[in-house]
Amino acid sequence: MRLALYQGPPGTGDPEAGLTRLGALLEASARAGALMLVCPELFLPGYNRPDLHGALAQPRGGAWTQRLSAMARAAGCGLVLGWAERDGAAVYNAATAWDAQGQELGHYRKIQLFGPMEKASFRPGASYCLFDLAGVRAALLICYDVEFAPHVAALAAQGARLILVPTANPEGFGHVSTALVPARAAEAGVTIAYANYCGAEAGLAYGGLSLIVGPDARPLVSAGRGEALLIADLDVPLAPELRSTQQQDYLEI
Repeated sequence: MRLALYQGPPGTGDPEAGLTRLGALLEASARAGALMLVCPELFLPGYNRPDLHGALAQPRGGAWTQRLSAMARAAGCGLVLGWAERDGAAVYNAATAWDAQGQELGHYRKIQLFGPMEKASFRPGASYCLFDLAGVRAALLICYDVEFAPHVAALAAQGARLILVPTANPEGFGHVSTALVPARAAEAGVTIAYANYCGAEAGLAYGGLSLIVGPDARPLVSAGRGEALLIADLDVPLAPELRSTQQQDYLEI
């Protein structure tokens, strides 16, 4: 399985500009032979834009998701993207996965909201999301979620072998990429793709350091602090019994 992961600057609060950039990224990922492109948290309309979260949030099945589905289909590349979802009076920090035909594979609402801004803008989600991706059981988490071992362990217990994580990790929290994400992957025996921003948005500087890390805790590919489109070939076991016999089972106690 070939996976693409985008690390780049956040948008300017202009969803149309973000969609245009995303179209070019999907086309580049498809040309590289990627099955799916993973992008950062709240790509639409922006992470550090609480002024826009409620104002621009759209429903599942609305104009954004219809456009994103069509873009994935046109490019022939699947997509995972974070966005602000409205469901009645509630707004969620959400992520959706589409396949290369534009079909929705999974939809997830962030459970572990981080800090006062997120808790003011969003309602927490309440359930996990798992789906099949080219014969591999995959799942979605968003940013802070992946730092909690019980979330990753719960997904692994439900059969997940690949966890796709849009994130908006600020500068100064590099240990999440260098220590926590590799630890979560090794503990649960999963591969984790962690897509962050770089640059700054409304006074918030992002740390970059996006990566895809395997169940041996070793990065398959990683970014620095600048814009990057990462491409990696994954060798993801289909089931726990196919994992390396040398891998420790940290979930057995």
